[in-house]
Amino acid sequence: MIDLRSDTVTKPSPAMLEAMLKAKVGDDVFGEDPTVNELESLAAKIFGMEAGLFCPSGTMTNQIAIKVHTQPGDEVICDKLAHIYQYEGGGIAFNSGCSVKLLEGDRGRFTAEQVLEGINAFEDYKARTSLVAVENTTNRGGGSCYKFDDIIAIKKVCQEYNLGLHLDGARLFNALIQNNETPKQYGKLFDSISICLSKGLGTPVGSVLLGTNTFIKKARRVRKVLGGGMRQAGFLAAAGIYALENNVGRLKEDHLHAKLIAEALSQKDFAGEILPVETNIIVAEIKGSLTPTDFTAKMKAAGISLMAISTNQIRMVLHLDISIKMVHEIIKTIKEL
Repeated sequence: MIDLRSDTVTKPSPAMLEAMLKAKVGDDVFGEDPTVNELESLAAKIFGMEAGLFCPSGTMTNQIAIKVHTQPGDEVICDKLAHIYQYEGGGIAFNSGCSVKLLEGDRGRFTAEQVLEGINAFEDYKARTSLVAVENTTNRGGGSCYKFDDIIAIKKVCQEYNLGLHLDGARLFNALIQNNETPKQYGKLFDSISICLSKGLGTPVGSVLLGTNTFIKKARRVRKVLGGGMRQAGFLAAAGIYALENNVGRLKEDHLHAKLIAEALSQKDFAGEILPVETNIIVAEIKGSLTPTDFTAKMKAAGISLMAISTNQIRMVLHLDISIKMVHEIIKTIKEL
């Protein structure tokens, strides 16, 4: 089966498995796992930030960050398509007791002007705006990337109004590769960054939360409260180190593969609007005689798995387990529908 449902479905490569088997481990709750410590230090160094915290998932790193940045009764500004709002189980309310101000962005990306308009006045009856959360790339936005100047403008508003700025960077490395940007550019702007290792970078488990030493000290306690303290986690952290050292540059292949498939899909009369393909995600409208459910069923019958994400849209995600040979097979199948 060619699996395009998500870039979370990847399997560790033989070289990654070898690195995991050779990992030196200890009890990370005691801070004694050398490989976890190495991963956290490496990730922080890459982004020019002070410290990191290894967690089981990107949902946990995002939710920890929100908890540390806010107090119950505060409000978080994010896009209406944001992963922290759409796909994290209502965690902003459940874990942090906060409300959200949802912005109507462009494919999940909002502007500094929209942030400014979304900040609540300081009144007793208003929720206190305390945090702005950016997602880059945007999942529901079809892998779209922010322009870096737009993020700089958002940061200036946050500084002026004393707001925290968090980055859900689940697929940040895709944006970095696409736009020829550097991690340190982002490390200078954001108060906290969540990077996912188990999507485009191909590890089996894990995300890293980055911030100042003080922030990460608080985050470590929240991780424990959420049940995220792990013991001999170095076997998993070793996969993360391997991924950061070996799997970043190849992301451009996934971007190319996505464009090739999107081009083939655009030639079919049942394909409506296809969101601009910037990175590794294709979000396309299915119309006419086919529904998204019909389309996914026909593709699955041909050995290709993907997702219907709404009543009129499908999603395909490219990743390191999809070879160019598989891409040609996908294109051939689409053309024959």
